[in-house]
Amino acid sequence: MLQIVSNLRGYSIEAKDGSIGTASDFLFDDSSMKVRWLVVDTGNWLTGRKVLIHPSAIVCAEHWRRELTVGLTKSQVKESPDIGQDLPVSLQMQKDLYNYYGWDTCAGGSPYGAGVYGGGLYSAGGETIASPLSPRTYFGANQAGEAERTTTHDVDPHLRSIVEVTGYHVHATDGSIGYVENFLVDSESWVIRYLTIDTSNWWFGQHVLISPHAVKEVDWTARYIRLDIARVQVKASPPWNPTIPIDEEFEEQLYSHYDWPSSERKSVFDSHQQRP
Repeated sequence: MLQIVSNLRGYSIEAKDGSIGTASDFLFDDSSMKVRWLVVDTGNWLTGRKVLIHPSAIVCAEHWRRELTVGLTKSQVKESPDIGQDLPVSLQMQKDLYNYYGWDTCAGGSPYGAGVYGGGLYSAGGETIASPLSPRTYFGANQAGEAERTTTHDVDPHLRSIVEVTGYHVHATDGSIGYVENFLVDSESWVIRYLTIDTSNWWFGQHVLISPHAVKEVDWTARYIRLDIARVQVKASPPWNPTIPIDEEFEEQLYSHYDWPSSERKSVFDSHQQRP
């Protein structure tokens, strides 16, 4: 089942013995396109603190109540390693979280930087993009000097905030087609299957799906994504109605149209590197 990620923001996060806060963001690995962490704002329970929960801990979703239930106790969450408020998430911190909860690192990307599936998004020069997202994108306002507390080599260069990337401008090979409106995630594997693009500034009233396979370059500083497809291809793609569930037939048509590797349609996308 494909899930619109933004719909989950604001959901109440329920532990076995009570509420622990609300979902404020999701962090994904840009080399495997897997959602690795759910960011939980603990509100008045643990004032001033946010915690990271691995998607594998989610055991139930009550969409009508806007709740996600995790298989943890409040005590476990309270005693979990403190990720801090304003720092980027370090590799060591993620390793500590995996070890503390006994989570499987392969279930949602690797805490060691490159991802268990390899790959990585590349810049125009062919070098791996290694700059982390600004801390403020998922931990609130950054304080002067806070960044120095996490050494550069320990910052995870592949961890990205869905809240941050939403709104990025999207460019085809021959011009802009719109901006990232949302993400569609496989609710079982937590792989990002599609970026949903709002084309209102170019193709009024239309929304299109783009697979991570089409991503050629991401400029995290300028906030734009460049694709390896042309505008005419986008306009000729199978029409997508956001109110109708996506079925296998539609996906086959979409992948055939763009000549994306259909054999990997439901697998982890591990080839997000710039093509020549």
